[in-house]
Amino acid sequence: MSHESPAPADGEKTPPCWRRALLFGLGWFFFGLGVLGVFLPVLPTTPFMLLALWCFARSSPRFHHWLFTHRLFGPPLQRWQQHGLIPLPAKLVAVGAMSLSMIYVVGFTQAPWIAIASMGLICLIGAGYILSRPHRIRISDDS
Repeated sequence: MSHESPAPADGEKTPPCWRRALLFGLGWFFFGLGVLGVFLPVLPTTPFMLLALWCFARSSPRFHHWLFTHRLFGPPLQRWQQHGLIPLPAKLVAVGAMSLSMIYVVGFTQAPWIAIASMGLICLIGAGYILSRPHRIRISDDS
């Protein structure tokens, strides 16, 4: 871990050492889950990398920069930061996985109705957010 303190954002105090260490560890935990997501189709990669990037931003400028500029993981993180962009294939996979999960729970489990309703509501909110994000960079026409 870098021994230099991260530069605080405007108006923020430098977090205590124990908090930076906790965030640094969480950053690596989320990074590991993101790497697993590369190989496991049911586990997403980018959301875990976003969480890792957030943790590193508050604990280690060195690892934040490393992840943000990584040749494989950096470009989606940069597109998210600059444009709030979620690529269309990622949207389709995410909404499809949520739909299949709902079908499985409703059709093949004995889950109580409150659990199904809660899951359905969470999936609808998540799908709504995902689908509301742009999937390509919009070029503004100022003419």
